[in-house]
Amino acid sequence: MTLKVGLTYNLRKQVNIENDVPEDFYAEYDDEETINAIADALKKGGCKVTKIEADEKSYNKLKRLLPDIVFNFAEGLQGESRESHIPAILEMLSIPYTGSGPLTLAIALNKALTHQLLEINGISSPFFQVFNRVDEKIDVKLEFPCIVKPLSEGSSKGIWNSSLIKDERALRGQVSWVIKTYNQPAIVEEFLPGREFTIGLIGNETPTVLPIVEILLDKLPVKASRLYSYEAKWIWDVPENPLEMFRCPADITEELREELEKIAVKTFRVLNCKDVCRIDMRLDKRNGPRVLEVNPIPGLIPDPDAHSCLPEAARVAGFSYDQLICTILWHGLNRHGLDHLFEKRSLIKVH
Repeated sequence: MTLKVGLTYNLRKQVNIENDVPEDFYAEYDDEETINAIADALKKGGCKVTKIEADEKSYNKLKRLLPDIVFNFAEGLQGESRESHIPAILEMLSIPYTGSGPLTLAIALNKALTHQLLEINGISSPFFQVFNRVDEKIDVKLEFPCIVKPLSEGSSKGIWNSSLIKDERALRGQVSWVIKTYNQPAIVEEFLPGREFTIGLIGNETPTVLPIVEILLDKLPVKASRLYSYEAKWIWDVPENPLEMFRCPADITEELREELEKIAVKTFRVLNCKDVCRIDMRLDKRNGPRVLEVNPIPGLIPDPDAHSCLPEAARVAGFSYDQLICTILWHGLNRHGLDHLFEKRSLIKVH
């Protein structure tokens, strides 16, 4: 029996300035090259693949198709829980899917809720304050410099070179801009001055931790803020003119590597992540690791020159791109007791 797989996604579009949306409005979405690469990898795994864009028509399409499983990497259309929409629909239709569930996705997209949940479980993250209005009193524990971000965005949306703030006047100006531009609260976090890392994980009960990627912030342009900003991710670092700002595996001590891996696995479990995740961390002024963000729907760009961190770490670990995609699928099938339906064992790398 051929495994019938639905592939849910959101296609990146060109920003229409007449629609009054920010330049980075579609930053989280994927281009056709990535969508087709995932579909091709699944086909090489012996699957019959149907691509379904995660829009208002997706419910009826999924209901008619009733695939054996859905490979989900849809970001959702709108709202503070948009990444949860497809998993919630799939659960309503009793269709198995890869990746984390609605609750995990809703929490992880909200930076404040993520920080709070991690802190309760003994995992350090930056001190923060949420601003629903620009005129709110600044918490006395919030020190400058700090970073202003939209509360519920990913892919560095709303994190610009100007987001690193050094005084109250600039803070209130940036908070005002974020609230108006992204139509949501702003979160202001303390700035962590140390090295930055991202850690990919694949699996479930005992997830495989991929080689750690360090983001070499000193490779940014001289006058740039030491942030992995939207400009750094999507404007300055492009395949035709790459910034060599990634090192994998990271050049770190064995002690630090073990600590980062331990924190990553604990974070994965606390948020109840499934199948795949990428966790961003940065060192504070005492060189202590703190979790910046949890990405249960990490980027899966196939082009090595695009510096997509999880595929880059997977390559260092010995995965081909096809193996990465099929292994994520296999873990989803395995959770649902359907792994026997996947026949191309050579495309599975399970440690």
